[in-house]
Amino acid sequence: MKKVYGSAAEALDGLLHDGMLIASGGFGLCGIPELLIDALVASGVKDLTIASNNCGVDGFGLGKLLDTKQIAKMMSSYVGENDEFMRQYLSGELEIEFNPQGTLAERMRAGGAGIPGFYTKTGVGTVIAEGKEHKDFDGQTYILERGIFADLAIVKAWKADETGNAVFRKTARNFNVPAAMCGRVCVMEVEEIVPTGSIDPDTIHLPGIYVHRLIQGTHEKRIEQRTVRKREEA
Repeated sequence: MKKVYGSAAEALDGLLHDGMLIASGGFGLCGIPELLIDALVASGVKDLTIASNNCGVDGFGLGKLLDTKQIAKMMSSYVGENDEFMRQYLSGELEIEFNPQGTLAERMRAGGAGIPGFYTKTGVGTVIAEGKEHKDFDGQTYILERGIFADLAIVKAWKADETGNAVFRKTARNFNVPAAMCGRVCVMEVEEIVPTGSIDPDTIHLPGIYVHRLIQGTHEKRIEQRTVRKREEA
């Protein structure tokens, strides 16, 4: 089965429709699928629900989809770096489903493992628990969280072979692995595609069975919060 495509637009061809649920990897601007996000913007697909730790920053990453009003709902754990996100939420233009960070990661992982729901203590007694099933285990109260089964997953890895076996670079692994797992179709962008069999199996972070389409490209890798100290005087 062909997995390697020439561009992000080609890799997304035939997969997009209005109102779909997309799981997106990345944390802040680290490890985000920049090229696939740009292709989503260019496609014009709208009324999207995006499951991602956050929504990029103003004018970059998933923030580009906010600028074009293509996102209807965000399933996130952190939204503090995007003024347009705040504006749309407070004006009622954007729906938000807040998740504790670990819960969001586990909801994606559970979906990828075929698990429709799981119980967790995280959020018990808070607004997170409102409307959710409660159950006691060994004298402790837990709430039911649903696994995420996304129509599409978009992720970014450091390198992969032609079958999609992927390696992530340090902290850029973040949400990319569980996001990739929970997509019915997973499209991945990488910095380098290497020959099949050239990656040590013990170093593979995401098996190629989860990856359906693959592209190679050049990435900006913008720094979210650039902090430097003044140069010391000679």
